[in-house]
Amino acid sequence: MATDDVSSGDKHIVCQYKDNISSFGFWIRHNTLNYALPLILLQLSAISVVSILIEICLRPLGQSSIVAQILGGILFGPSVLGHQRLMGSELFPARSIMTLETAASFGIMFFLFAIGVRTDTTMILRPGREPLVIGISVMIITLFFSVSLAFALKACVKMDDSLARALPFIGISQCLTPFSNVSCLLIELKLASSDLGRLACSTAILCDIMGMIILMLLFAILQSSYDLMKSILSIGSAVMFVFFMVFITGPLVRKTVKRIPTGKPLGDQYVFLCFAGVLLTGFITELLGQHFMFGPIVLGLIVPDGPPFGAPIISKLDLPVGKFFYPTFLTTSGIKTNIFTIDLQSLWITSLLIFSACIIKIGAVMFASRFLNIDFHDSIIIGLILNARGVCELLMYNLWRDGGILSDQEFALTVISVVGVTAIVTPLIKLLYDPMKRHVPLKRRTIQHSKREAELRILVCIHNADNVPSIINVLEASHATEVSPIAVIAVLLEELVGRATHMLVAHQSTRTLQPNNSRSGHIINALRQYELCNESCVTIQSFSAISHFEMVQDDIYRVALDQNANIVILPFHKHWEIDGSIGSVNRNVQGMNIKVMEKAPCSVGILVDRGILTGSMSILNNQSIFHVAVIYIGGPDDAESLCYGSRMGAHSNVTLSIIRFLLYGSDSARERMKDNNLIDEVRQANMENQNFKFQEQVVKDGVGLAASLRSLENSFDLLIVGRNHQASEILMGLGAWSECPELGVVGDILSSPDFGSTASVLVVQQQRLNGDKLMNRMMKPVVISHEAGHESRPADDQPAIIEHEARWDLP
Repeated sequence: MATDDVSSGDKHIVCQYKDNISSFGFWIRHNTLNYALPLILLQLSAISVVSILIEICLRPLGQSSIVAQILGGILFGPSVLGHQRLMGSELFPARSIMTLETAASFGIMFFLFAIGVRTDTTMILRPGREPLVIGISVMIITLFFSVSLAFALKACVKMDDSLARALPFIGISQCLTPFSNVSCLLIELKLASSDLGRLACSTAILCDIMGMIILMLLFAILQSSYDLMKSILSIGSAVMFVFFMVFITGPLVRKTVKRIPTGKPLGDQYVFLCFAGVLLTGFITELLGQHFMFGPIVLGLIVPDGPPFGAPIISKLDLPVGKFFYPTFLTTSGIKTNIFTIDLQSLWITSLLIFSACIIKIGAVMFASRFLNIDFHDSIIIGLILNARGVCELLMYNLWRDGGILSDQEFALTVISVVGVTAIVTPLIKLLYDPMKRHVPLKRRTIQHSKREAELRILVCIHNADNVPSIINVLEASHATEVSPIAVIAVLLEELVGRATHMLVAHQSTRTLQPNNSRSGHIINALRQYELCNESCVTIQSFSAISHFEMVQDDIYRVALDQNANIVILPFHKHWEIDGSIGSVNRNVQGMNIKVMEKAPCSVGILVDRGILTGSMSILNNQSIFHVAVIYIGGPDDAESLCYGSRMGAHSNVTLSIIRFLLYGSDSARERMKDNNLIDEVRQANMENQNFKFQEQVVKDGVGLAASLRSLENSFDLLIVGRNHQASEILMGLGAWSECPELGVVGDILSSPDFGSTASVLVVQQQRLNGDKLMNRMMKPVVISHEAGHESRPADDQPAIIEHEARWDLP
C-alpha cells in the first residue's frame, strides 16, 4: 500500500542522514542548511521575526496575533516562497518538517497545560444558568445543522471524492468552541474582564468539555480503524485515566502545593516535577490510544491556579511557550498549506458550510438569549466571540490530515477558514462592542449634587496594603453620621497571574473580624475595624477584582455603577519610602487611573499617600487631629473638592482650611459673585465650626502660585484639590513641568517629591457627562473683584492674603 501511494504521488520518501546533525561552518565548503541543527535554529528565528513583522503590519487593521502567525507559515510554505523552489523550499525542506513539528508539539503540550492551569474549574462544576443554556444550545444546534448541511451538500452537489469524505468531519468541527481560542481573543481585545467576556469564557469552558468528549470518541474510533472492541478499550482507558488524575493525583498535587511557602520563589524541584508530569501524562495518553495533548490538559486542570504554584509556573512558561513554541506550531500549519491544491468548486462548497455554521452558531446564541433576558445586540457579540478560531482547530485538522481524513486540498481549505473567520470576527467585535455605553449613569453621581442628608457612597480601590491606614483616615474624616451615613465599597486590586479567567469576587459581609492570614484578609479586617468603630452609620462591602491592570477599569466601572457610588478613590502609582524618596513606580496602575478618569460613571479621586512619612496616625477613636486643606482655584473639579472638604470639616477631629487663589487684576464684581455662591454656601454651613478657616491669596502668575503652594508644605495632613481648572494666567507656565497628567497641574506640583511636604494629596475630578456642556457657574472663569480689601497690589515676592475666621456676617 505504501509503495502504491509513493508511485501515485500521494506520498513522498524523505531521506535523512543520521550523521548530519551539526556542521563546522561554511569554511569547509559545506552547505550549513544541509545539517539539522543549524537549519532548525534558522527556521525558529525566521518564524519569530516574520510573525512579529506581520503582526505589526496587521495591527492597524485590528487583526489578532494568530492571523499573523499562520500567515507567516503560509508565506514560507508552498503557497508563496516555497512555490517553484523559491526561498521557502530551501529554508523549510521536506526533511526538516518532522524535526520542526516535533519541537512545535512539545511547545503545544506545555501551552495546553498552561491553559488548563489558568482555567477556573469551578466554572466546569458550577457553570451557572446562562452559560449552561447558551453552551448546550450552541453545541447541539450547531452540530445538528452543520452536519445536516454537510450531508445535504454531499448528496446534492457534485464534488471531489476527498472533499465528500471530509465534509461531515468539517461540519462536526464547526460545533467546537475551545476555551483557549476564546480566552486568547478576549485578552487581545481587552474584553476578558467585561460582563460579556466572562459569560463567553464560562460558555466556552462548558462547550470545551463537551467538545473534548466528542473528540475523544472520534479519536478512539479513528485510531482503532473503526474496530468496536479497540474503540471501547481506548475510550474506557481514557475514562480511567481521567478518574485516576482527578481522584488520586489531584489530592496529592493539592497537598503538595499547600507545603509551598507563599511569597517565596518556587523551588526548582517543583518546576522539574511539573515539566516531567506534562511529558509523562502526554506519553500515557498516547499509550492508551488517545492524543498526547489530552494528558497535559487534564494535568493542568487539576493543578491549583494562582500562587503559590500555578502563577509561578505560568510565568515561567509564558515567554518560551507563549511567544516562541506556540507561534511555531501555528506556522507549521501554514507551511503545510498549499493554496494551489484548492479547486474553486471545493472552495465555495467549504466556504458555504463554514459561513453557514458561523451564522448558525450566532443564531443559537440569539435563540438561547431570548430565554435569558440577554440583549439582542449583546447576543450577537457573544456569538461572534464563540466563533473564534485558534490552535485547537489547527491541532484537530493536523490530526485528521495525518490520519488521512483530510487531503492537502481540504487541509488548506480548513487552515484558510481559521484565518478567514478570525480575520472577520475580530474587527467585527471591536466595531460592535462599546464598553462605555454600559457605564453611562442616568443621573449626576457627585458629592456636590448629592442631597445634604443623603448617604455618601465611596468606592475605594486598594492595591497595596500599606495604603490602608491613609485610606481609613480619609474615610473616617468623611464624617459618617446616622443622618448622613457612609457606604464604603472596597475593591481589592489583584493582578491576574496564572489564570485565564478574570474574576470579580464579592466577599461575605460580616460585622466581626475574621482570622485570615491572606493579604486580602488583612485589608478586609482593617476595613471592618473601621466599620465597628462607626457601627450605626458605616457599612462595608468588599470585592476582589482579579484582572490584568490593562482591563481592570471595566470591573471598577461595573461596581461603581451597580453600587451607585458618588466617588471612586484610586491609588497613586508611586509609593513613598520612609526617607521621602520614591520607592517604586507601577505604570500599570497609572494607566488604570487614566482610563478610569476618562470614563468613570461618577466623580473620581486619586489618593497620593504620604502617610508613611508621618506614621499615618489614626483619627479613629479620637486619637489625633487631622488637618485638611482644600486648594480652590475654580472649575467643576475644585467645586467637587470643596464640597468633599466641607463635609470633612464637620468631623470633630478634623480642622478644615479652605485656601482660595485669585489672579490679580482680571475680574469684575459681577463675575466674582457667580463664583462666590458656592464659597458662601460652605461658609454658611461652617459658621458654628471653630475648626474652620478660610483665606484668599492673590497671585500674579504661575510663579506666585507655586510659591504660595510651597508655603503649605508641612501645615496639613491632607491636601484636596481639583484636577482640572479653566485656562487662566494663574497656571501659565506650570503645565510644561507636569509629570503626571492624571493629577492636573496643581495636583502634580503638590505630589512631586520636590514639593517637600509630608501631606497626602487627594486629587478630585467631578463626574463627566457625555454631551453635558456643564453651563453652570462653575465653568465661569475665577476672577477677582475690585472691592475694598482687594485693591492693594501684592508685593512681587509675597501673595496678598486675606483670612476669614469661621464666624462672620454673610454679605
